[in-house]
Amino acid sequence: MSELQSVRLGVIGVGGMGAAHARMVMDGGIEGMTLAALACGRRARDPEFSGVPYFDDAHALLRSGLIDAALIATPHYQHTPLGIAALDTGLHVLMEKPISVHKADCERLIAAHRDPRLVFAAMFNQRTDPKYRHLKQLIDSGETGAIRRIQWTITDWFRTDAYYRAGGWRATWAGEGGGVLLNQCPHQLDLWQWLFGMPSTVRAHCGIGRFHDIEVEDDVTAFLEYHDGTTGVFVTTTGEAPGVNRLEIAAENGLITVQGTSIRWRRNEVPASEFRRQSPEPFARPETRWVEFDFPDAGDQHAGILRNFARAILHGEPLIAPAAEGVHSVELANAMLLSSQRRETLSLPLDAAAYADFLQAKIAGATI
Repeated sequence: MSELQSVRLGVIGVGGMGAAHARMVMDGGIEGMTLAALACGRRARDPEFSGVPYFDDAHALLRSGLIDAALIATPHYQHTPLGIAALDTGLHVLMEKPISVHKADCERLIAAHRDPRLVFAAMFNQRTDPKYRHLKQLIDSGETGAIRRIQWTITDWFRTDAYYRAGGWRATWAGEGGGVLLNQCPHQLDLWQWLFGMPSTVRAHCGIGRFHDIEVEDDVTAFLEYHDGTTGVFVTTTGEAPGVNRLEIAAENGLITVQGTSIRWRRNEVPASEFRRQSPEPFARPETRWVEFDFPDAGDQHAGILRNFARAILHGEPLIAPAAEGVHSVELANAMLLSSQRRETLSLPLDAAAYADFLQAKIAGATI
């Protein structure tokens, strides 16, 4: 248990998300945490934070002695060096998603977490959503039976051309390291591996600038396969309207659909494989019944991760989203992009150096 009475938080990167996190803490929304300082070198200081110490240089903030923990909400490529610097300074760290742009940088960042007394977390706020938490409980308990097929279609990320023009770093290989997979979908890729584990192979098609005048992917269809034969399809885009967010899981004990605030389960009375083996009828199907779970909201989201981060520092509470787990969503995104580029099926674990070389080549030769 920490000797701290309250965690002094420094927010590095005061753009849209960083400012929202800072505002939440400053307004007293996170018990056990105070907003102690801000750092942002690319944005004029917001008057609403006028009473908070402000640094133009993030490293000066890290060395200032004013903070116990750093929340890093900068453009993606800065996550790794700033995270390493913060950990090396002896600070607790909460990293916005993705924790790094590519697997090799993830591994460098995670390796820098050498002091077990330091709390190192990731902002995977979708893990606080009660429907996903309940789904994980159903899977982990074995109640669903073995999973045979997964399909997640998340196409409600529609973005206009104006969105991509709003930030010079956005939707570029050099500035963001990718498109929909690195910006919009890290949460869903994290949930995928959190719920189902990592696949053994990935084969993907990524549409580069299919719907927008950008140099990175805005349309993805990926096929994933597991060692036990389970298959999955992941579909996402920022160019489709109105779009949908629908997760479908075919398991031994029935078909589960997650959409909106509900889980709908058409549950088999007899597991599918058992019925298949035992039934004497060629066209018979197991009897089913509907099981439904409805949730009033999406949970505590960002506030929930911040509160958990504070309690982990002060009281040793287990983390909802340890930063070390952030490598998996990045690896999935990297594998989809490299598979598409090579037009081949890739085996996991991904060759981190090969992907780093691919990314550097895209940066060096990127043209819209």
